[in-house]
Amino acid sequence: MRFHTRKWVKPEDLNANGTLFGGKLLAWIDEEAALYSVVQLENSKVVTKYMSEINFMSAAKQGDVIEIGIDVVKFGKTSLVLKSEVRNMMTRETIITIDNITMVNLGPDGVPASHGKTQIEYVKDRLDNK
Repeated sequence: MRFHTRKWVKPEDLNANGTLFGGKLLAWIDEEAALYSVVQLENSKVVTKYMSEINFMSAAKQGDVIEIGIDVVKFGKTSLVLKSEVRNMMTRETIITIDNITMVNLGPDGVPASHGKTQIEYVKDRLDNK
């Protein structure tokens, strides 16, 4: 799992229990999945189609630093399937796992379009090829 983003849990991120609000965390994961997909597919028109079962395993509290990890499960014709794990850097515990996040590549008309990608590409490799 590659961990790309860290977030600091602030007071505005908390629920009534004083722990990280699940909806806020899901929004962060969705944003990270979208950013990852945009870079991989080299297209800014990518949308979330599906998220599988969400498994909350532990909590984070104010002041904790969390890390969001994303990995590619597979490349489809018009989609990219990802998985995510979020862990608490302070407690070393996994907070949540999501096994399937399907992102869809859209064409200029907003309709799913083939992206032609079959494997993970790293920015350094793209730069070396130019």
